[in-house]
Amino acid sequence: MKVCQKRKKIFCSRQVKKTKRVKNLSIFNKFIFFLNAVLTFVLLLTFMAPYMTWELFSFLSFLTLIVPYLVLINILFVVYWLIKKKKQFLLSFSIVLLGYFTQSTFFKTSSSNNETEDLDIGILTFNTHGSMGTKWSREPVFAEDITRFIAKEDSDIVCIQEFDYKKVKDFKRYPYKYVNYIFPNQKYVVQSILSKYPIIEKGSLDFPDSRNNAIYADILIKKDTVRVYNLHLQSLRFRAGMIKREEPQRLFKRLNGSLQKQLEQAELVKEHGNNVDYKKIICGDFNNTQFSNVYNSIKGEMNDSFQEKGSGFGNTYNFRFLPFRIDFILMDKEIEITSHKNFNIQLSDHEPVMASFRLKE
Repeated sequence: MKVCQKRKKIFCSRQVKKTKRVKNLSIFNKFIFFLNAVLTFVLLLTFMAPYMTWELFSFLSFLTLIVPYLVLINILFVVYWLIKKKKQFLLSFSIVLLGYFTQSTFFKTSSSNNETEDLDIGILTFNTHGSMGTKWSREPVFAEDITRFIAKEDSDIVCIQEFDYKKVKDFKRYPYKYVNYIFPNQKYVVQSILSKYPIIEKGSLDFPDSRNNAIYADILIKKDTVRVYNLHLQSLRFRAGMIKREEPQRLFKRLNGSLQKQLEQAELVKEHGNNVDYKKIICGDFNNTQFSNVYNSIKGEMNDSFQEKGSGFGNTYNFRFLPFRIDFILMDKEIEITSHKNFNIQLSDHEPVMASFRLKE
């Protein structure tokens, strides 16, 4: 009986101390802590999004788009409470730390390699904004800078999204080409796979009811065959200014439709790839982040070149101050990733990504 009373006193003492800590906060700081708790919970939800059923939790897909902002806000909360010398900093600190160790890495601090060696095979993926870049309307010669950049990097395989099919003649270093001529007009996205190695088979997935698409090529590298997919998943068609201009209900409905299409397309790619006996490389513009169920569905057990050999934030899309990584190079575990490189050249609204690999014996 005395033991129970003693335990009860200890429990009550802890509860009193906890209550005192909250009571010691000013009204303003109580409000800040409330916001802190809400936004920390939202960040925690994004960690669970890739593993939840779309039909029940589709709203979580929206949250994965703003993970960089949520991380930054929670870091600011940590700084705020540390300045105030309050233990409330532990709330955001613990969740950010949990995300760092359990989620796809937001910032890579480990040693990296961005140099390609002679024995390595290089692959480059680049959304070129119609092969013209974002400045073409002001500087028509700007489109030539994109062609020169690709020629200068001289990668063995190049996957281009939003490709101008008329420019295929400019890539003379690549004797083997697959350009998706199924949509030779301005309404649809044209993609291409350029290769220095023979293409022995090629095809298109033809996403239903979409301007976007995925193509593939079976490339013979020495005595081995590698299936390369070039993806451009459903565009969100979202800009920050739309929040002010468009009604929230209409914006939500349109984004929800785009995200649902992305997931459907991801499942098509996954199913198509599961029927391939060759080693696979999947790259391109996913139009979603590494925190999404879209990315995780496609990635499966594959390795992400940025996670393996990248460094920093890995930013591939220029969007309002914070880094967004929506362009990826994924490889089967049977392929050894030897380097990863992000470029900061601002030739398009996307940044190119390059990786190199070796085929394991």
